[in-house]
Amino acid sequence: MDSRKVLSGLCYFSIFFAGFLFPLAVYFATGDEMTKQHAKKALLSHLIPLIPTPLIVFAIWYDFATIQDQVPVFTIIGIVVLALIWMIVLIWNIVKGVKVLIAE
Repeated sequence: MDSRKVLSGLCYFSIFFAGFLFPLAVYFATGDEMTKQHAKKALLSHLIPLIPTPLIVFAIWYDFATIQDQVPVFTIIGIVVLALIWMIVLIWNIVKGVKVLIAE
């Protein structure tokens, strides 16, 4: 198997073991444009779940600071949205990693 395919696939699969560090290291270490492109896509997809994090922190703060006797609706919605984003990103990375490895 070609080493650039393996590196590109590992960039996507690194969501399981190295987060965004492996694609970042591959992006700066490789000279191959195809591998660099896959590393950049993997890096961006690993960072997507960080986008709603400030919103969830605000939701938790708002719910627990203003609502004492009710269900924290914003917090629950925020956690559900974040879980859905994580699932989508996880599945997308698995699909892209497999596609890279089986491509000719």
